[in-house]
Amino acid sequence: MGFKPVAQDGRRFRYAADSGESARIVDVLHAPEERYGRVLVGSVHHIAWRTADDAQQSAWLDELSKLHYGVSPVMDRKYFHSIYYREPGHILFEIATDPPGFAVDEAPAQLGSHLVLPAWLEPERASLEAVLPPLTLPEVPAEATR
Repeated sequence: MGFKPVAQDGRRFRYAADSGESARIVDVLHAPEERYGRVLVGSVHHIAWRTADDAQQSAWLDELSKLHYGVSPVMDRKYFHSIYYREPGHILFEIATDPPGFAVDEAPAQLGSHLVLPAWLEPERASLEAVLPPLTLPEVPAEATR
């Protein structure tokens, strides 16, 4: 993934990407005696990495395929395109594109003001709304909307 080792403290290893972005540091704790995680409350289902566009994602797909990572085909998630693969420790990685973005079905100013679901989740709307906390937005001072 382009990360380089930058530090080690016992069984904790720190890696950094050359991107200059705020999320360019990853710490990995080597704990082979621990059990594999299970998808339950408090566990991580997968780690998502972002990529600028479809072309860059295609390059990742080609590279991961050459390395025999069993990478998935590109999946259209409406708001982004994703590929998935498992790293050698069995963690599921996703590489998702920035475009098309979350403003494909509502204006950017409306983002976060109500629950918008992709078409494949609409049949589950009632059950999802029943378990999700209500959306409460911070009040915007009147002068900020003029």
